[in-house]
Amino acid sequence: MAHPTQEIAGDERGTLLLFVEDQREALRRAATGLTAEQAASRPTASELSLAGLVKHAAEVELNWLRMAQQKPNEHRRAPEDWHEGFRLAEGETLESALAFWDTVKEEMTGFIESLPSLDDDFPLPPAPWFPQDATVSMRWMLLHLVREFARHAGHADIIRETLDGTKAMG
Repeated sequence: MAHPTQEIAGDERGTLLLFVEDQREALRRAATGLTAEQAASRPTASELSLAGLVKHAAEVELNWLRMAQQKPNEHRRAPEDWHEGFRLAEGETLESALAFWDTVKEEMTGFIESLPSLDDDFPLPPAPWFPQDATVSMRWMLLHLVREFARHAGHADIIRETLDGTKAMG
């Protein structure tokens, strides 16, 4: 993968996908080489684990993809079950969460590459945190995913360093 400072000249779509992928990889890298117990552990004051962050990121990306496609999300959680997206359920593993994310990533990339324009937009669902009747562009969605993944990559870095001293840029 190219480093995101290597902008793809004249290719906004490719550059944005590169930044999304860079932040996905930061999260994945933080979880690399851990035991199942370490990946599921919560070694800080937070309730976050590395496996839970990976699962959450995959589910968030799928949710945005389905909103952009204007399709129902087959993994949608009820508001009262939202916290379940941050921890592995019975039978789930870090590997299964990563594999799920790979399928979401592949579908997202194909979808974005097939769009006529990043200016294409879609409506946001009714929610207290969204303006009423708001729409966002595909470009905005990709930038939002960069922000979302970067935030959680920072959480992941702290968790990993707490677990075994491994530093993100080391």
